[in-house]
Amino acid sequence: MANDASTVFDLVILGGGSGGYAAALRASQLGLDVALIEKNKLGGTCLHNGCIPTKALLHAGEVADQTRESAQFGVKSTFEGIDIAAVHKYKDDVISGLYKGLQGLVASRKVTYIEGEGRLSSPTSVDVNGQRIQGRHILLATGSVPKSLPGLEIDGNRIISSDHALVLDRVPESAIILGGGVIGVEFASAWKSFGADITIVEGLKHLVPVEDENSSKILERAFRKRGIKFNLGTFFQSAEYTQNGVKVTLADGKTFEAEVLLVAIGRGPVSQGLGYEEQGVAMDRGYVLVDEYMQTNVPTVSAVGDLVPTLQLAHVGFAEGILVAERLAGMKVVPIDYDGVPKVTYCHPEVASVGLSEAKAKEIYGADKVVALKYNLAGNGKSKILKTAGEIKLVQVKDGAVVGVHMVGDRMGEQVGEAQLIYNWEALPAEVAQLIHAHPTQNEALGEAHLALAGKPLHSHD
Repeated sequence: MANDASTVFDLVILGGGSGGYAAALRASQLGLDVALIEKNKLGGTCLHNGCIPTKALLHAGEVADQTRESAQFGVKSTFEGIDIAAVHKYKDDVISGLYKGLQGLVASRKVTYIEGEGRLSSPTSVDVNGQRIQGRHILLATGSVPKSLPGLEIDGNRIISSDHALVLDRVPESAIILGGGVIGVEFASAWKSFGADITIVEGLKHLVPVEDENSSKILERAFRKRGIKFNLGTFFQSAEYTQNGVKVTLADGKTFEAEVLLVAIGRGPVSQGLGYEEQGVAMDRGYVLVDEYMQTNVPTVSAVGDLVPTLQLAHVGFAEGILVAERLAGMKVVPIDYDGVPKVTYCHPEVASVGLSEAKAKEIYGADKVVALKYNLAGNGKSKILKTAGEIKLVQVKDGAVVGVHMVGDRMGEQVGEAQLIYNWEALPAEVAQLIHAHPTQNEALGEAHLALAGKPLHSHD
């Protein structure tokens, strides 16, 4: 192994996804000498196989639905179908533009970018392309891949992962989606908009089970109205090929058949065979264990993103990468409050939240100390104009701050920014209520909900 000991970087980053490249950009900005190693494409899962392409598909689906339903707005149009090749071109053009921009950013910050599969070879070095890259500190950011279940082989043919679904050359006539979390409901929503017959199988008792139960129930009602079928509360047992597709059998013996089975049960860390355990890095079920400052048990090694057991969200990876860069540059850093991270599921309707669910708040503060208020979007003018239904639910510590904001409805992901500030600044309902929200906007619904919680409802009944 060639070892150029004359070059020792301040920071060597293994993985160029959201967490890795954010750390590289921030560390370089702070004057550190950075090497960034990536085996595939800069931008990682989020840009190429996750956030960006799935949201492009969802937007194409939204356009399809709007075309079909345009008569209700007095607009005459004819829906002629989905040109999946053109949809992929649109999606790929979005990715390509962002990819080029990101490459330019990394180059402009004087980050040494190395394309190749790296492996941790010591607490201060990574081997890649026959060279040993030395660093005073190493950041592991190797991300995640789609998971499966024991005995369920993802073959890319009829049993597929989200990676395969993003490049599928057709709209399946029918699909079973195993998993009712974020990935599952987003693909269900997009494919239904494209015209597929969808059945979601979720072993837990609700769709999007990490959200407040009220949000899950509203989404389930909306999906029923859209004709998206789902089976809840019974776990998967087996899958087999049929003459024309796949048959799924559940633990209770119930069966479902469809053209394809999309396995959407989450993503697992990429850590096997990369030298982490050999160098003494503490692991658990493939995840790298870190403290609140993203440090591993090895003093010169940190880890961020999907590789660590925190929220698997691109913006969490960004924040964790920035935290590591700033800590290494000697800045004072504050640990991330993961409850204060906004979460958005971009199905139709959208589900957005920040803070504690009502159940979690009661667990922490006591059932008698928690107040919850629901504001129906039927009272919001802009939501009426858009013909979207849904609800905003606020969770408050009695006579105290709002500790949870949960929203369901089209475009609610665009409202979670203010909700994030409300939670993270520990705002009292009366403090938000005195702020003037523009009319008519969906954002106004957040203001109205806080007016109601403060005891002075305007466009809602008290």
